[in-house]
Amino acid sequence: MTRVEDRILVQEHLAHQAEPKTLSDDEKANLESRIRAALKAQDAVLVAHYYTDPDIQRLAEETGGCVADSLEMARFGNQHKASTVVVAGVRFMGETAKILNPEKRVLMPTLEATCSLDIGCPADEFSAFCDEHPDRTVVVYANTSAAVKARADWVVTSSCAQAIVESLDARGEKILWAPDKHLGHYVQKTTGADVLLWDGSCIVHEEFKYRGLEDLKALYPDAAVLVHPESPNAVVEMADVVGSTSQLIHAVQTLPNDQFIVATDNGIFYKMQQLAPNKTLIEAPTAGNGATCRSCAHCPWMAMNGLENLLSVIENGDQEVHVDPSLREDALRPLQRMLDFTAEMNLKAAGNA
Repeated sequence: MTRVEDRILVQEHLAHQAEPKTLSDDEKANLESRIRAALKAQDAVLVAHYYTDPDIQRLAEETGGCVADSLEMARFGNQHKASTVVVAGVRFMGETAKILNPEKRVLMPTLEATCSLDIGCPADEFSAFCDEHPDRTVVVYANTSAAVKARADWVVTSSCAQAIVESLDARGEKILWAPDKHLGHYVQKTTGADVLLWDGSCIVHEEFKYRGLEDLKALYPDAAVLVHPESPNAVVEMADVVGSTSQLIHAVQTLPNDQFIVATDNGIFYKMQQLAPNKTLIEAPTAGNGATCRSCAHCPWMAMNGLENLLSVIENGDQEVHVDPSLREDALRPLQRMLDFTAEMNLKAAGNA
C-alpha cells in the first residue's frame, strides 16, 4: 500500500502481534504428536499455505492435508470430507474456506493473522469506489475480506488472474481491480485490458528492490530470477519467470538452471527445496536491514502460525471463523465463478495435453 495512513495502520496492527516462540526439538516432537492425535479425534484436516512455517507444512502433508497456494487451498477444503478444516495461513483464507463450506467448522491457529492488502482495502471505502465506476466489472484479488468479495463480480488469485481478465476483456468489459496495484498493473500490461486500479500493495513483496536484485544478479549471472507479480514493476521486468507461488515452484522443478533468485516470501523455500533438492535457492534482497525489519521476505502474519497455537485451536476450537450468512451468499458468487472458470480451464488444458 502507498497511502501513509494505510502504512501507519499496518504498523500499529503489527506492533500488537507476537510471533510464536522458538521451540526445542523435544518440544516440537511432543507438539507434533499431539497435533496428529487431535486432528484424528476432531475429524479435522490441516490446510497450510506455502508461506507458513516448514514444520506446519510438513505436518499438513503427513496427516493427509494440503500445502498449496490460496486457490488450491480453497479447492481442497471444499472437496475434503473432514467436518473440520484447520487453515494455517491468514484470515482471508479462513474466510474463503468458510464461504465455500458453511456446513463445516473452520478453525485457524489465530484469527489475528491478517494481510496488509486486506487492511488497506476497507469494505466501505471500496464499495464507494465501485459506486463511482458502475460501468466497470469488479475484480478483486483473493487477499481481501469477505465483505469486499461480496461487492465483487469476480474473485481471482495470482495463478488465474490473467486468464480471467483476458476473458472479460475479450467480452469488451472494463475492469475495476483491487487491492494490489502491482499485480493489477502486471495483469493490465499482459492482457491489454482497460483496468482501473485500487491503490494497495503487499508489505512483503513491495520491499523487493530493483537495484539490489540487479546487484545480486551480477553475482549469480546464471541464476534464473523468479518473481511474484505482487512485486514492483521494475522487479517484475528483471524476472525470467513471473507467477504465483505454485507457478514459481513449478519453475524451479522444470527450468534447467542450477541457481534461482527468488523474489517472494521465503516460506516458499521449504517446498521448492523439497521438490528440487539439487537446486540452489537465493533470497532476493529487500529494503530492510537487520532483525528490526518485520516484513523482510516473510509475511509477519503468516509467521503467527505456530505449533503451539495450532494444537490449541484443534483441541479447544476457540479460533473459529464465522461469516455472516447474508454476506456469505454475495461473497460465494464471485468465488464460485473463479472456481468454475479455473476448473473449465484445467479441463481444456488436460484435453490439449
